[in-house]
Amino acid sequence: MRYPVTIIAVLFSLALCLYSYSGYDPHNMFFFMLSIPAWFAEIWYDIHEVGAITLYVLTVISWAIIGFIADTLIAKGRASRTNP
Repeated sequence: MRYPVTIIAVLFSLALCLYSYSGYDPHNMFFFMLSIPAWFAEIWYDIHEVGAITLYVLTVISWAIIGFIADTLIAKGRASRTNP
């Protein structure tokens, strides 16, 4: 099984983290919109007390999991179409 969606999701999350880290997004609006761990960090913790590197790593991991789930569902769909 190939993992194209996983690779694209990881590259997207790395680009998101680099954009946030670069300072071009001064209020981190894009990061907080698209980072699932940041959503939960805002709910349970003060966002200023959570380390940025921790959120970046968790963002990449969460997008990799989402991509892997998508690749698995695609592979199952293709297998069910070829084997009726």
